[in-house]
Amino acid sequence: MPRLEEIHANLLDRLQEAKEQGWLGEVAAIGASLAAAVQKLTAMRDLATKHTTVHLGMPDFRSSAGRLDAEQ
Repeated sequence: MPRLEEIHANLLDRLQEAKEQGWLGEVAAIGASLAAAVQKLTAMRDLATKHTTVHLGMPDFRSSAGRLDAEQ
């Protein structure tokens, strides 16, 4: 994620330069790259806030091992 944030900052600088120079084609291309970088950063941040592990519980093999309790 730090590398993508660095790329995002660089794209903003390049976009500003392209606007100042009047490079309309470059402005459009950088705009598309910038939108993709923003989308990817958002997805990465959303993923980072979610739990990374899932509790699956403990399997119960008593019935398949023939060790059922009398209470069951």
